[in-house]
Amino acid sequence: MIKRLPFILLSLSLSLGVILGLGAAAHAGGNTVIAARVWPAQEYTRITLEVSSPLVYKMTLLKNPERVVVDIDHIELNQAAKSLSEKILMSDPYIAQLRVAQFKPGVVRLVVDLKTEVKPTIFTLPPAGDYKHRLVLDVYPAKDPLMAMLAARDSAPVTEATDINQSSQPVTEMPSTQPSAGAVTTPVTDDKVAEVKSVEVQSTADKDLRQITIAIDAGHGGEDPGARGANGSREKDITLLIAKKLKAKIDAEPSMRGVLTRDDDYFIPLHGRVVKARKLQADLFVSIHADAFTNPAAHGSSVFALSEKGATSASARYLAKKENESDLIGGVSLNVKDPVLARTLLDLSQTATINDSLKLGKAVLGYIGEINKLHKNHVEQAGFAVLKSPDIPSILVETAFISNPEEERKLNDDDYQDKLVLSILAGIKKYFSANPALAKTKIALE
Repeated sequence: MIKRLPFILLSLSLSLGVILGLGAAAHAGGNTVIAARVWPAQEYTRITLEVSSPLVYKMTLLKNPERVVVDIDHIELNQAAKSLSEKILMSDPYIAQLRVAQFKPGVVRLVVDLKTEVKPTIFTLPPAGDYKHRLVLDVYPAKDPLMAMLAARDSAPVTEATDINQSSQPVTEMPSTQPSAGAVTTPVTDDKVAEVKSVEVQSTADKDLRQITIAIDAGHGGEDPGARGANGSREKDITLLIAKKLKAKIDAEPSMRGVLTRDDDYFIPLHGRVVKARKLQADLFVSIHADAFTNPAAHGSSVFALSEKGATSASARYLAKKENESDLIGGVSLNVKDPVLARTLLDLSQTATINDSLKLGKAVLGYIGEINKLHKNHVEQAGFAVLKSPDIPSILVETAFISNPEEERKLNDDDYQDKLVLSILAGIKKYFSANPALAKTKIALE
């Protein structure tokens, strides 16, 4: 019996090896690509593979010509994976083409041919929202296009103000401390969208000549669709439409310009929206949303400001928690260290900024109440990450509940969108008539 023991142990070892080998083979064949998505934009292009189980991968950046190569282990090369190459648009600013092939047994290779020098980032995401495991490749330009535009603007003659979207408008004077006698804002009603008269502006000194900059944030985008309506409307689409309309109205004002945190269907992290507004030296930050609630009967518009002490209601707390989960759904690499972010989100006292945010919110809420029922008749507060700029008055506007069928219909109606935009603009102008924008000290952008 003792003589047979080594033979028995050898047999057990061989059997265990076969079992482990079969298990590895099953794992290799079982990791399936569920979906492949590409989100091109001027800021960056995102490539996403959604798979059934976690991935093992390796990225290599090659020169002459510029390429990004990603090798993925234990993945099935199915039609969904192959379709990725068909999703690259000719208009993509960074990617010329993408090739997908079986590199060697058990390894699928992605080769991304580039149009320019880039700074890629790759990371995985655990299941979140409606998504399973994801591998995300973000292709950023080597030089930040926003910073390049700002540099171009700073080098322009002082007699001009270059818009961030490369359109030029004359510099106009800043609002005086007191509103002029002729400055009137007419309420926006359901019966008729009244023309909102321009607030007269005066300059106290030539050196203070500048435009008021309003950062307009279209909530969600790209991998993060936001809330969905009963009839299939997506929050990210509604918010972008309203944001673009608001920018157009603001740009039509001689003393203002609007800048969008996103101008297309792509994802921006919550902190990235704050950082962008600060880089642009925005005077105000307005985030546009159209959320859902567990009860489809919930209705009405709301305006929120930041709170450092906790939410003012259970619904505000619920909403802030949902909105702050956008980074989990949209997908953020936690390995990226942004020094600008570190300076932006310091634990600073924001009391003065929050007070100004409440004044802005009250002015906007008053006008929105003219065109839609209000969920609450006062500005609510909660810990929204997107409102955490320490030096820019910031509000979040819940235009209506997309989960309410009647309000979903309104949100898709051009007439309601126009009324809503004029209401927000009227509130902004009312705020500035009592709280004039002062000349700003240029912030460090490095």
